[in-house]
Amino acid sequence: MAAMRMKMSCALLSMMVLVALWSPVAEAVTCGEVVSAVAPCLGYLRNGGAPPRVCCNGVRGIRNKARTTGDRKTICNCLKSASSSYRGVSGNYAASLPGKCGINFPYKISPSTDCNRIQ
Repeated sequence: MAAMRMKMSCALLSMMVLVALWSPVAEAVTCGEVVSAVAPCLGYLRNGGAPPRVCCNGVRGIRNKARTTGDRKTICNCLKSASSSYRGVSGNYAASLPGKCGINFPYKISPSTDCNRIQ
């Protein structure tokens, strides 16, 4: 009876390990990814007009990566940090960018956004 329990326990443990190995691993969003995604938007962020398609694709890509609260906060902090690193970026253009691209972003893109309050 004890041998049977031991075999069942080993089988169950083996199945748990296999399930864990097959489960997709969620990757955290990095600031490098965020900056690369919005780099094509720099002209729009400084001068307005129509954002280029590659810019909108980048914004859509980071929106799609904003799956968790942690991801959304990271993206927010990266955008705030990047906006202070580049001269001439307009907060109004940054805030209007998702709308210009037809994208529903989970929060307002603005230097005044409190990233800690993002859900």
